[in-house]
Amino acid sequence: MTEVRPTEAASASLWERDEEVAAVVQAVENLCADRSSSGSLLVIRGEAGIGKTALLAETRRIAERRGCTVWSARGGETLRSVPFNVVRQLLQPALVSLLPEEGREYLGDWYDIAGPALGLTEPGERQADPQGVCDGLVAGVRRLARRDYPLVLLVDDAHWADGETLRWLAAFAERLDDLPVLVVVARRPGEVSGESARHLEAVAAAAGGPDATLSALTPDATAGLTRATLGAHADAPFCREVWAVTGGNPYETVELLAKVQDSELEPTESAAAELRALNRAARGGGLVARLEELGIDATRFAWAAGILGTGISVDLVAKLATMGHGDAVRCAELLKDARILTEPDPASAQAADGELEFVHPLIATAVYNSIPDALRTAMHGIAAQVVADSGLGAAMASRHLLQVHPDDDEELVEQLREAAREHLAVGAPDAARRCLERALLEPPTSDVHARVLYELGCATLLTAPSTTIGHLQSALGMPGLDGHTRVDAVFRLSQSLLHNDQMEEAVRTVEAEAARHEAGPARMRLQAVQYMWEGIHAGESTSPGRSRRLADLASTCTGRDNSERALLMLRGFDALIQGENAEEVVEHCDRALVNGRLAPGLGWTDTEWGIELLLMLANSYAFSDRLDRADALYNEGLRAYESAGWSGGHLSLAHAYVGLGHRRRGRLREAEASLRESLRIAERVGRRLPLYWTATCNLVDVLLARGHVEEAWSIAEQYGFAPPYPSTIVMPDPRSVRGRLLLAVGRTKDGINELEEAERAATARGHHNPVVVPWALDLARALATEDPARAAQLATDARLQAERFGTDTAIGEALRCAAALETGQRAVRLASQAVAYLEASPCQYEHAAARVEYGIASRSVAELNRGLALARSCGADGLVAQAREVLETGRGLR
Repeated sequence: MTEVRPTEAASASLWERDEEVAAVVQAVENLCADRSSSGSLLVIRGEAGIGKTALLAETRRIAERRGCTVWSARGGETLRSVPFNVVRQLLQPALVSLLPEEGREYLGDWYDIAGPALGLTEPGERQADPQGVCDGLVAGVRRLARRDYPLVLLVDDAHWADGETLRWLAAFAERLDDLPVLVVVARRPGEVSGESARHLEAVAAAAGGPDATLSALTPDATAGLTRATLGAHADAPFCREVWAVTGGNPYETVELLAKVQDSELEPTESAAAELRALNRAARGGGLVARLEELGIDATRFAWAAGILGTGISVDLVAKLATMGHGDAVRCAELLKDARILTEPDPASAQAADGELEFVHPLIATAVYNSIPDALRTAMHGIAAQVVADSGLGAAMASRHLLQVHPDDDEELVEQLREAAREHLAVGAPDAARRCLERALLEPPTSDVHARVLYELGCATLLTAPSTTIGHLQSALGMPGLDGHTRVDAVFRLSQSLLHNDQMEEAVRTVEAEAARHEAGPARMRLQAVQYMWEGIHAGESTSPGRSRRLADLASTCTGRDNSERALLMLRGFDALIQGENAEEVVEHCDRALVNGRLAPGLGWTDTEWGIELLLMLANSYAFSDRLDRADALYNEGLRAYESAGWSGGHLSLAHAYVGLGHRRRGRLREAEASLRESLRIAERVGRRLPLYWTATCNLVDVLLARGHVEEAWSIAEQYGFAPPYPSTIVMPDPRSVRGRLLLAVGRTKDGINELEEAERAATARGHHNPVVVPWALDLARALATEDPARAAQLATDARLQAERFGTDTAIGEALRCAAALETGQRAVRLASQAVAYLEASPCQYEHAAARVEYGIASRSVAELNRGLALARSCGADGLVAQAREVLETGRGLR
């Protein structure tokens, strides 16, 4: 018989792992060969006891022999609720060696954002953005990895890692192309679901190849291992039965063979029948029986260790098991002799690991599950107190509090609320949600029940708008929320309804609450919120008299507080959409500022009003040709979100509107870059949301302006830029932009139909500004041949509306359209007038287009060259090609 032996000094669990070890050796060699090489990722998958941990230990030995730095961490079955647990373990060797100033240097701008999650610094007052914290951790680890090259990261039992770590790991794995680091992840198949499963799938996808799936030992390998352990005299039937009993599982094989040695069983065919009983004694119920044989004190010690899960020290276990130090030391030795506990491997042990650990996760699980239910919950309660008394805080104690039976305990409710606040402060809203959901089960007393629901709604606002709706509606339906807190709860509820595409319900919610209040700041704030949601609602029609009521209310405002300032911003935006004179739009917006700046409490990261109001303000300036003020606001918002670490929807919108600012100025290359970044972030947040439409619509608009028609169509197809449209306003109008796209790709009839839909929607809403909703100009051009009379009427109406609005851009664009419908000297005269207006406009792309069109109409080489130069500076490749073609042919030019 052939016996398959591992290399000398290798672990028993490395039998038949030559292929996997060779892959590790090659990955380490590639890492060490070139500092400029890209990183690599290996995923090891296998059932419990199959040898994943042994393979990671061998990876450590191989890497350290080659001079690599190795950081490692391990998930724990009872620790999945502890946010950032595994990533903290992983980075601990680097963090403990850093002085505070060095930590700030390596994390840079991310220090205040990601530092609290790693325990480097105290959290700020604001709720941290989970995506921002994740991005900060990615950036920080990338910097540390460059410092400690060549670096190997080992993550064991990733299926038990906390969700925050898995989110970081998935994001980090996607960015290994330019980072020389080797990441090795071991996990069981299955075991996880939901977001954690998706993150692990993303990690596997980033590996770029199939997972290394470990298989059970063959009968030959099991025979070799048996003889290597028990002696060459172990006969074939005995070896075969070892394999049959264990199924070739390396851990179970090693444990069974140890039991054979302990029992002094002869490894012969006559004794093979006893193997099954021995195997049962090494696992599950047999393990529990073995534990009981060690005595009640040892059992209590093991149970206390199982409750702790990590950081197991004799002193801590003694406190939890309520035994003296001497007895605890004795029990620890008994459990080590029984191969239940062991001392951590010095090569991979970390300061937080404590003095002891379970020999294998299977044993830890069996011990934990063997604790009687009532006793287990009681021990978790004691453990929470022990953790709290040690000064580690409510958040660290919360994993134990979550396991305690509900018992009308007011103190426990307050502890869980405090833990939730701590979790939110470091960017772990899911952990906060778990704490507050558990607090509700206690349940809270009637005077705080509504507040717990309110806090739960705030915790889920960024991650689960639909869930938030239920919590906040319940909170508002019971006593306990008064004054500012109640108004804020209504506002957050309406925000959640908005983000859940329930716009009409959002409006009704704030309208009903406003009716409950007497005149004053609270009512004015609610009225402002109502007008804000109505203002961005893209429904079939607007309520009769809404603009008049808003104008009347705003006319009483002087800007003395933020509610009045909000109403002035809303009035300015409404005037913009309705196509009122731009000077009036700007006047309203200016009155909403304090010395030309946003008032305190109305900043981009202030949560009392939200991003929507400030975007209305900035867009009012942008479409009124006050691009200096719009750009200042757009960029202020982007800087605020970046510095605060807000990396989700807010940052996506900020990039999108910085891109819109570039587009308005004619900086098309810069606009495209900003909008692609916006779309990248929006993809992480979720499709079909309003922010996703904003990024996609503006990117298509910019690509059309650049003349990249095929690319614009590809983006529209890839990202679903087609009906049905969102219930909120998107700027510029998506129907108008899609209509222009359809015309550009030659689907003229479809384009006309889309633009006519845009006309109907704008008319119903009273949106008469041809700059914001530019359907009329494109529709007029499209109908020029098919229906010239209607085209001329559309152009005339658009010009009247443009003159009413009064900006150079609006009038110049209307004149461009009129010129396109004419011929001869009348076309030349209108084109010349368009150039005059657009030359005074800040919108350089439109100026470039007007110059080229005027040059063609007047047959002027000089004007074409001016237009060509402008088009090149804008990045308008289509205009450049058009002008060059006319110049190169030269027919009829002067």
